[in-house]
Amino acid sequence: MPKSPRLAARAVLLHEDRLLLVNAWPGGKSDLWCAPGGGVETGASLPDNLARELREETGLAVKVGPPCLVNEFHDPGSGFHQVEIFFRCHIMAGQLDATWQDPEGVVTERRFVTRDEMAALRFKPDSLPHVAWGRGFGYDPLELIQH
Repeated sequence: MPKSPRLAARAVLLHEDRLLLVNAWPGGKSDLWCAPGGGVETGASLPDNLARELREETGLAVKVGPPCLVNEFHDPGSGFHQVEIFFRCHIMAGQLDATWQDPEGVVTERRFVTRDEMAALRFKPDSLPHVAWGRGFGYDPLELIQH
């Protein structure tokens, strides 16, 4: 029986013209970077879920703005399918601290990167830089995720 897609909320957070990215592979088993965020919990709005995820993963308090991207991805090996809604966010309080620990232990690294630095990283979704430094709304149809 096919699994239902997982719903996630993610942040497009630019600060001083740098985009916040995280590595969400425990133990550094992958070099893939993504926008911070994660799965939504029932009974809370997407913005509330995203603000909670950002606190857990980065220690930052954020204001969640409008949505700017919908992305779908699929891992054919495991059957995992996720639909992500990205929101523009702004820092309200806090700063990145190298000693911060994600309570769930999923996010192992977090950092702000320039658009030029991002070109040297492996990240998903492919349209993230365009959406982060551009304007308007984006939609990525089903992307394959490969470790």
